[in-house]
Amino acid sequence: MTVPFTLVGIDHVVLLVDDMEKALAFYYDVLGCVQGYSYPALGMEQVWVWAGAALIVLWDTTHPGAAHAVPPVAGGRNMDHLCIATSPFAPDALRAHLAAHGIKIDREAVHGGARGVGHSFYIFDPFGNKLEIKGPAEYADGR
Repeated sequence: MTVPFTLVGIDHVVLLVDDMEKALAFYYDVLGCVQGYSYPALGMEQVWVWAGAALIVLWDTTHPGAAHAVPPVAGGRNMDHLCIATSPFAPDALRAHLAAHGIKIDREAVHGGARGVGHSFYIFDPFGNKLEIKGPAEYADGR
């Protein structure tokens, strides 16, 4: 079975932070990232910053909407997931491809990213790292 998409690159990475002011100062002032957007309606305190053509999502773990992303151990992981941008794909073909490799789909969603709003599949690699496989934009996300 062939892979049902072509890799395009990294769409975004989600970093867990517990001091949004400090995080924004670093990403804006030190790295020169550009202000992106946020989704307060989702009940999460996130700020998305542009790092070239990709996004870095800063997710405030002190906000109640981040409860499921907080590491189970103090000082634990600080990255929620890595999003991999792909070419267009047929969701049924991707489901079949993942199943053929014994990969369980954690969840599916349609939401924003560096290229706009599109279909995503969340899976885990063999080491427990969460990956988002994200197709291209189905519609623009306001950049």
